[in-house]
Amino acid sequence: MRNCREEYEYWLASDAVDEKTKEELRALEGNESEIEGRFKAMLSFGTAGLRGIMGAGIGNMNVYTVRYATQGFANLIIEKGGQIGGDSDEGNGVAVAHDSRLNSRLFAKEAASVLAANGIKVYIFDDMRPTPELSFAVRETGSIAGINITASHNPKEYNGYKAYWADGAQLGPEHADVVSAEIAKIDIFEDVKTMDFDEALAKGLIEMLGSEMDETYISRVMETSITHKFIDQVAKDMKIVFTPFHGAGYKLVPEILRRQGYGAVIPVEEQMIPDGNFPTVKSPNPENTEGFALAIEYAKKNGAELVIGVDPDSDRCGAVVKNGDEYKVLSGNQIACLMLDYIITERKELGIMPPKPFACKSIVSTIMANRICEENDVEIVEVLTGFKFIGEKIKELDENGDYNFIFGFEESIGFLGGSYARDKDAVFAAMMLAEVGCYYRAKGMSVYEGLQALYEKYGYFIEDTQSKMFEGYDSAERREAVMSRIRSNPPAEIGLKVEGLRDYMTDIPGFTKSNVLFYYLEDGCAVAVRPSGTEPKIKTYVMVRGETADAADARKKAIREAMDALLEA
Repeated sequence: MRNCREEYEYWLASDAVDEKTKEELRALEGNESEIEGRFKAMLSFGTAGLRGIMGAGIGNMNVYTVRYATQGFANLIIEKGGQIGGDSDEGNGVAVAHDSRLNSRLFAKEAASVLAANGIKVYIFDDMRPTPELSFAVRETGSIAGINITASHNPKEYNGYKAYWADGAQLGPEHADVVSAEIAKIDIFEDVKTMDFDEALAKGLIEMLGSEMDETYISRVMETSITHKFIDQVAKDMKIVFTPFHGAGYKLVPEILRRQGYGAVIPVEEQMIPDGNFPTVKSPNPENTEGFALAIEYAKKNGAELVIGVDPDSDRCGAVVKNGDEYKVLSGNQIACLMLDYIITERKELGIMPPKPFACKSIVSTIMANRICEENDVEIVEVLTGFKFIGEKIKELDENGDYNFIFGFEESIGFLGGSYARDKDAVFAAMMLAEVGCYYRAKGMSVYEGLQALYEKYGYFIEDTQSKMFEGYDSAERREAVMSRIRSNPPAEIGLKVEGLRDYMTDIPGFTKSNVLFYYLEDGCAVAVRPSGTEPKIKTYVMVRGETADAADARKKAIREAMDALLEA
């Protein structure tokens, strides 16, 4: 195994490396810390695939690391019989998509070229598409796997590589471990097969996916709409501001809203242009209030009552709602509870609730959803963070007929309302948010007032998610040291008395091992702690309930202060 310096020299000496990349590497000479950062280790391939800053080196996203990872993935696919003429009963071929980020189209074509050179059929979209459409296309094309080039809502310097399996969900640990092991066996240049993209296209090894797949996908998303009763009453004049944050949702989200009957959708024109530089936002993340600054200006100017924003790969969806003269950014938990209550209420009202319905959420998402389901005789299923686990539950419970899936979500603004896809879907979420808006408008209420009515009905629930960042190339080691410390010294109190601790690194029936600590506090409150799977940070989730909004807020503050102190100790 080569050390950092040897790997750096290997890249400089290789005939496989292009001159532009070598120029970038030569400029690093003398900067040993930078060389170590770029060549210490290959980007980790996990259940989230790859994600990193774009640049030369095995620790960054570039054409060579994309090819390298794809060769490892191809080895798994061939082992499972998913190549042309293979004998897999899970499918054959790979669906490939990408978002609007810098180099995303290039990386997607490079991945396709490696797959084709390995005798694997490729179905690649002719342009950027929402991530959930890739999940849908995997199953629709009968593929054994999928690849999506995206870094979701990360800053512009990043890109990523999401891998999917035949069920349309992101790769599970058992397959990700095989890919990681295959990558470790081979050389990044000598053992990677590739061929010219246009040649592969001409030979039929690569096939383009276009508007026909869009039409099939949109029709399946529209089937998840609950009722047109409220849409028909108020949608024509309801003003909705929409922004795709320069990303892949620029086309299909406005189209599905138009088809549903919304006549006053106002696009944020500056952000409708796909651009991986994200020039109008500091961060293209609809979880952050500052990202909506321009959209809120549009809303104020036009008197809009609802703002919908989707991230660059259009799998996450955020919302801003009007409350008097102000605009309030809703959390993912609040959006989820509004959708969940509406879906349950109207399904019951219309007599279309399926037998044995279930909703699914991550363990770090609001406990208010548990209360809503419990009071409405809907099974609530909890999973680890990562939408692939919700996808697995759809496969496990819905496909075999034991239960019927009606809604799934994660607090990080990820939502899904049907089994057509196995990943979060901002196209669905935008459609459902607008439908919820119609539901309350028809009642003479704003969405914000509707949320307050839910608190009156189910109790006051407040959540607070924050991150402790770790900087530098040793960030992963320092992050894990903090996790190890608090794991080995469990606190007796975190603002409230700790009544129980679940460590997901131990064997827990129904869960794969995961680096998550979940503290059960008194009076139904809770705290979860986990390191991010894609960024150098520890995320902490505070979940509280109270008899009043003030009581819940006081508890949240006490728990947050104690949690922050615990991480710094």
